[in-house]
Amino acid sequence: MKIVVDAMGGDNAPFATVKGAIEAIKSYGIDIILAGNKLIIENQLARHDYIKEKIEIIHCSEEITNEDRPVAAIREKKDSSMAVALRLVREKKADAIVSAGNTGALLAGGLLILGRIKGIDRPALATPYPTVDGMSVLIDGGANSDCKPRNFLEFGIMGSVYAEKVLGIKKPSVCIVNIGTEEEKGSEIVKEAYKLCKTGPFNFKGNVEARDIPGGYADVMVCDGFTGNVILKLTEGLADSIFKLLKEEFVKNTLRKMGALLLKPGLRDFKKQFDYTEYGGAPFLGVKGVLIKAHGSSDEKAIKNAIRQGIKFIENNVIDDIAKKLSV
Repeated sequence: MKIVVDAMGGDNAPFATVKGAIEAIKSYGIDIILAGNKLIIENQLARHDYIKEKIEIIHCSEEITNEDRPVAAIREKKDSSMAVALRLVREKKADAIVSAGNTGALLAGGLLILGRIKGIDRPALATPYPTVDGMSVLIDGGANSDCKPRNFLEFGIMGSVYAEKVLGIKKPSVCIVNIGTEEEKGSEIVKEAYKLCKTGPFNFKGNVEARDIPGGYADVMVCDGFTGNVILKLTEGLADSIFKLLKEEFVKNTLRKMGALLLKPGLRDFKKQFDYTEYGGAPFLGVKGVLIKAHGSSDEKAIKNAIRQGIKFIENNVIDDIAKKLSV
């Protein structure tokens, strides 16, 4: 198995991307291609011990930044680390791509270079979402701000396959994120989507309200990308605020400090559940290739775990299973 990493993508590249790739080789025994500036990558590699035969460098003279316009960047910067990595997947020279770079450009590249799976109108980001009952999937996590009813059905199909094959959830339940649980609630688009999902090839459970999402009401939560991204950003900000407030309360006096020491192991495990580096990245489902989008501020741990996501995706033939479900 060979995975290509966009070595220049992300806030902490190339340090985090190179080190994360090395850690993935040590843990999973895979081969890695690092796409990017060869001299910079070699300088980073020189800091580490690794099996040299496991890493190949493909020099790229350009890189896509967060300031670049997504479609224009893919079309104009053909020798960028991201565009080159995507072409390697298309040409079957790599089994998957991992990038923490410009999200819009990566998604545009996925469509323009890899193309859609037959039957998919809108590919989507399937973001792992922690709940009290374990991991669930929020789809779409931000790829499509505006959606048609048909897209909700496609998201349900893709999300349920991913939840079952990669997260190991048997017969995952699928819900539409809405302002109420009743079928007649929501916009006209959402109400029409409900009718389609009722007959979809997955375990449809109806609507879910936002307040019930953290409680694990559904394994797969379907929504447009605007709503999904708001949910993700709100959850991330809320978790950070809660941990900050707890820390402030625990250091107010000696007694609380002593209590905090006793609670520290449990709090560490609790915080771990909301740590995006544990999950690595979100797959862009619906394209003809394995594309894992890592968080823009990913460190080496997040990159390593994003690569692990790609491995699971490949081993479980997610793309083939999505295609089969679409033909039902």
